[in-house]
Amino acid sequence: MLNKMLDAARTVAIGGHIRPDGDCVGASMGLYWYVKEKYPEKEVDVYLEKIPGKFAFLEGTKDIRHEVGEDKKYDLFVCLDCRGLERLGFSAPLFEGAKHTLCIDHHVGGQSFAEAEHVVPEASSTSELVYGLMEKEHVSLRSAEAIYLGIVHDTGVFQYSCTAPSTHMAAAELLSKGVDAPKIIRETYYEKTYAQHQVLGRALLESIVFLDGKCIASYIRRREMNFFGVDRSDLDGIASQLRNTSGVEVAIFMDEINPNVYKVSLRSGDLVDVSEIARYFGGGGHKKAAGLTLAGTPYDVINNLSRQIEIQLERER
Repeated sequence: MLNKMLDAARTVAIGGHIRPDGDCVGASMGLYWYVKEKYPEKEVDVYLEKIPGKFAFLEGTKDIRHEVGEDKKYDLFVCLDCRGLERLGFSAPLFEGAKHTLCIDHHVGGQSFAEAEHVVPEASSTSELVYGLMEKEHVSLRSAEAIYLGIVHDTGVFQYSCTAPSTHMAAAELLSKGVDAPKIIRETYYEKTYAQHQVLGRALLESIVFLDGKCIASYIRRREMNFFGVDRSDLDGIASQLRNTSGVEVAIFMDEINPNVYKVSLRSGDLVDVSEIARYFGGGGHKKAAGLTLAGTPYDVINNLSRQIEIQLERER
């Protein structure tokens, strides 16, 4: 599917979801180099919002476009890690104006919106799906580094349940291209700034447990983010760290994006499908990692979520 559509296109645009994470950036840059090197005669551009600085080591990220040029049109728009037009953000008009469109994704839910789709909800990452569609002899080190980054971040360094044998096999093949796995894992996944550690410490210190210790929640307001000098990208990993608390099935982390409006990150163990909860409130994601936006005080948000969590916990009793 991918190669056939690339063969027929002279100009290609690649786009991903708003607030791009490791998988979105990795899949986008991996595909970018694949197209540039397999089809040097074709024009290819990546459209993403500003990416976290820790991903800037990937070659080519300085060429990512953050706005749409006037009257720009493409033969093919490849939408990655995104199951809805609204999630494309500023690049949505390019998608709508492209002659042909392809969506590659692994998120649960959403509706078909592209001409062609390769959506596998049980896959570890969009990066793994993109790699599976590539002709392996045309995957260079530059492309492999990006794909490996994406797989690492969406599998939590191969520890999440979405990690399958195929994921490890793909990772092994990418390593054979010369990828420096320890460096990528250390510098983009585990390494944190002093301010990030301060924010994490505050989130842990002020967390609360409820539902007989099955749930834990914490939040940060905009004024506190300003005090610590951090932005939303610095909050990555806090929800997962909360989930590591003994006895906890669901972790909730909220950050204020507007006055009394919170972006909510959910992480779960084996008993609760947080994607179902997120969809109930207009969000989405995966069974064990999902997100949504809710208005109200932090305790309003917790109360709204706790009922849906409790419904699922009761099913397991």
